[in-house]
Amino acid sequence: MPAFYVGISEPNRVSSLSHIQPQRGVVCLGLQPMGSERVRQMQVHQETAASVLQSQHRMGNMPTNASNACCFCWCCCCSCSCLTVMKEDERIQRSIYERIEGIANCDDSPKPTLEDATTWTMSFERLMKSPAGRGCFQQFLRTEFSEENIRFWLACEDLKKETNKTVVQEKVRQIYEDFISILSPKEVSLDSRVRDVINKNMLEPTSHTFEDAQQQIYTLMQRDSYPRYMNSTAYADLLQNLEEPPPATEP
Repeated sequence: MPAFYVGISEPNRVSSLSHIQPQRGVVCLGLQPMGSERVRQMQVHQETAASVLQSQHRMGNMPTNASNACCFCWCCCCSCSCLTVMKEDERIQRSIYERIEGIANCDDSPKPTLEDATTWTMSFERLMKSPAGRGCFQQFLRTEFSEENIRFWLACEDLKKETNKTVVQEKVRQIYEDFISILSPKEVSLDSRVRDVINKNMLEPTSHTFEDAQQQIYTLMQRDSYPRYMNSTAYADLLQNLEEPPPATEP
């Protein structure tokens, strides 16, 4: 019986894999089957992206196709209004991205006082209300490779303060790409119910689009990461460094 090879194919063409040793039957390339839940999430992600584009088009934020996107001015001697709009959109996007990154930068957080740091043991809410506490907690999450949780929570807090509709839509898109998309390396862990809610909300983005997801991540940090931080050497060392030195004794 002749050997058969399985390869990545294009229409009317199958690529042979010369580096695989001939065997009888079908050669398996070791590709792991993708779980049905992950496939469904990828499909939903693609549908959500398409829906967002359609909703932005309905609101007049983008053209229906690339051929109508510009006036095709091939020289640089004229003033093209669409280029001005594109530059303004890029400026807004860059500003929002820098804003989100700035919020998530724990290195700029103020240094806590001993009194402030000791109150963090009372409740997770006390810790999160303290700018210095959020900074120290974020540094701890970074060591546990779960920093994306507090970064997502902070981005949602910033989103809820925004009132400009155009900026809200752009921030929603940026947060979705950074923390919700299954293609992002900073994807936060959400259950399917919350993801379905987000995908519905993305059709009409508002400052509360990620409210359910933010609450779920808050609860996750409260139940999982917060107790470990309170019992960590990082927190113990912080308290020790903040303690005032004992008064000097007179000779």
